[in-house]
Amino acid sequence: MSQGKFTEGGAGFDNRITKLFGIQYPIIQAGMIWASGWKLASAVSNAGGLGIIGAGSMYPHILKEHIQQYKKASDKPFAVNLPLLYPDIEAHVNTIIEEKVPIVFTSAGNPKTWTAKLKEHGIIVVHVVSSAKFAKKCQDAGVDAVVAEGFEAGGHNGREETTTLCLIPAVRRSISIPLIAAGGIATGRGMMAVMVLGAEGVQVGSRFVCTPEASSHLAFKEAIIAANEGDTILSLKKLTPVRLIKNPFYNQVSEAESSGMDVEGLQQLLGRGRAKKGMFEGDMIEGELEIGQVSSIIDDIMPAADVVNDIWSEFKTAAQDPFSF
Repeated sequence: MSQGKFTEGGAGFDNRITKLFGIQYPIIQAGMIWASGWKLASAVSNAGGLGIIGAGSMYPHILKEHIQQYKKASDKPFAVNLPLLYPDIEAHVNTIIEEKVPIVFTSAGNPKTWTAKLKEHGIIVVHVVSSAKFAKKCQDAGVDAVVAEGFEAGGHNGREETTTLCLIPAVRRSISIPLIAAGGIATGRGMMAVMVLGAEGVQVGSRFVCTPEASSHLAFKEAIIAANEGDTILSLKKLTPVRLIKNPFYNQVSEAESSGMDVEGLQQLLGRGRAKKGMFEGDMIEGELEIGQVSSIIDDIMPAADVVNDIWSEFKTAAQDPFSF
């Protein structure tokens, strides 16, 4: 299967993902909680990628405001990320339909639940998975494409702990629909690597958190820039596994897990609003700091459009000479 070809002059890419979404480059910005509002999404889409508004940290009326603000800032295609484990899902779906959102990325739940209803309204549906088994279930449920997210990714993660390098070829041979790779991708060479393995596009999260347009707190962005190898770890496996930067709150979680604390105790420790406290309000002590392993090679805060352009430029260079560094 051909993964695509450069358009005339290398100004874009032509494959199933760019055609499906109507975008210039197969670069998708992940829908991250407390980072992915309309400012980030519109900046990415205006630069030729696909911007996503992350609904996971929004009440329904806030999601509507972000969609409407996006439409004022861009006439390019965009998506909404809808984590199915969050409350207010039905209200979010109604907002998405009313506002004529063209694309929805669902995650953290059964794709059969909402795919048919969304597609009835002409909405393209993509589901995020962490295994080939669930990718096949997504295809059977009628989704238009799948995001396969490896163990390296930030935020909520798969229990299988399969790395992107192993996950993408396994998913590729299990489905025939378009495949997007996620987890540990922040550069054009990373994009090239997963495209060679069978992906047709990439979903990038952590790199887009370190942009001025991301709504996450500056202190969180600076913590990402300061992170080294080994500074993130997959935690809270008894609840929903999540990759966190090691900080005093993580230390509390680690000690609790080591002592054998049960699910109820961990839920009480986690409490409410930990992610908002850390990523949005900038509490580096008591906050939950969700980010991917690739943070160790993120060194600066740069505009989202520059991130898109840098990834695309490096991808083109790697395609022409993969052994040149």
